[in-house]
Amino acid sequence: MVAQNHIPKYFTFAEIFEELKRMKDIGLPITAINLASYLKSMISVASLGWLGRLELAGGALAIGFTNITGYSVLSGLALGMEPISSQACGSRNRDLLFATLRRTVLLLLVASLPISLLWLHLHPILLLLNQDPAVAAVAATYCLFSLPDLLANSLLHPIRIHLRSQGDTLPLMYCSSLAALLHLPLAAILTKMLGVPGVAVAAFLTNFNTLIFLLAFTTFTRTRATTGKCETFCCAPLQPPGEASSSLVADWGPLLKLALPSCLGVCLEWWWYELMTLASGYLDNPRVTLATSAIVIQTTSLMYTLPTTLSATVSARVGNELGAGRPLRAQVAATSAMALAVVGSCISLAWATLGREAWGRVFTDDGEVLKLTKTVLPLIGLCELANCPQTTGCGVLRGTGRPAVGAWINLYSFYLVGAPIAAILAFRVDLGFVGLCLGLLTAQVVCAISVAAATWSTDWEKEATRAESLVGRAEAEAEQGGEIVFLEEVVHGRGVVGEYLDCIFL
Repeated sequence: MVAQNHIPKYFTFAEIFEELKRMKDIGLPITAINLASYLKSMISVASLGWLGRLELAGGALAIGFTNITGYSVLSGLALGMEPISSQACGSRNRDLLFATLRRTVLLLLVASLPISLLWLHLHPILLLLNQDPAVAAVAATYCLFSLPDLLANSLLHPIRIHLRSQGDTLPLMYCSSLAALLHLPLAAILTKMLGVPGVAVAAFLTNFNTLIFLLAFTTFTRTRATTGKCETFCCAPLQPPGEASSSLVADWGPLLKLALPSCLGVCLEWWWYELMTLASGYLDNPRVTLATSAIVIQTTSLMYTLPTTLSATVSARVGNELGAGRPLRAQVAATSAMALAVVGSCISLAWATLGREAWGRVFTDDGEVLKLTKTVLPLIGLCELANCPQTTGCGVLRGTGRPAVGAWINLYSFYLVGAPIAAILAFRVDLGFVGLCLGLLTAQVVCAISVAAATWSTDWEKEATRAESLVGRAEAEAEQGGEIVFLEEVVHGRGVVGEYLDCIFL
């Protein structure tokens, strides 16, 4: 039953401050994880730039293609488990938590098979699309050597979501940060030895390093938990093999119902950015526009760190509280996150405008590329004014189990509004790459307004009732002094990571 029968219109400062402290505990490690991921991506693009303009253009094209056809799909499908996992954590439904993890890993592995076949045929596809033959050859080479990364991402995405749904993000932060630090010398060595293939190999090896570090962390924490005095969750036996196999093939409906619209919502937005890269290849002087597009994508990826952190954090917090039957706490979490998003977007705008020249030189010293980069970065900063609240609001929608709403908003914002405007300005008005950026700005504004309206009109009591029907009623023991007490391992030792990975690998 829902804990509150009436949701007040206003909250006290103490309530908001307490929620911000909870979000900080989850969000700071997520920020470090996102920055580590960005560092790896930036090093890869910089390595391509150091090889030359052709390599940077071809690598940008390959990165765009792999994002459109692979990484966005896997990331989106994995997000389908987020509302189930976070709400199951709030209601203390342990069996559903681990069953959802196993199903999501299997779902991503199956999805990787057709993606692999597509990547293997990138070169003829690009030639069919009238891309520059030299650029297409470089892109195909990069894509071929990125195939193992599909396996790594099929494992990493579910683990990340599973951990953050329970507020246990420190283990992944340590492992991701260490892997990212090692990526710089790894990329430098492999790029010098292999060229473009070395950049791709270094990228997927870094993801596998993260998995290896997690397994090592597991060994350490399981040993410490087993020899310690307290009885922690990681010491509990796993489900019998028969039960695990039975749960694997049953009750896929809720996961697929959430995974498919989550995938669609992520892909629709992500594809727009990458299609902008592909469209750059059809503009005058495509090597300059493609290289600039690569820098712009890296810039938006860095600025996207904050909204991604807020989106993941608020999704976990909203899901936890709705699963525990506390709609007021869920509403406080949503409100606090949206306020932080507005502040963060203003900071991003100032950075993109004031630091555009120095930032461009991080990637290249080509005069034409730098000139175009300095022109469009302030527009990208304006996009972030809308993007940060919009992305955070989508996290609220995911936490309430409504990814389909976000998918529809992305569909009409980016493709029925933004895409036509971008095409007209870039090719008819002849604004080139600037026109593509103006189309993106229009789409982001429409999307932000729509998402804000959807989150503002949320019926929190109704959403708490829906969460109860999805994951079951919260146990009375789940509340103690107003806090979620989800098993002892959240407080003791972090040894719980061991069973997360056991559920996948054993």
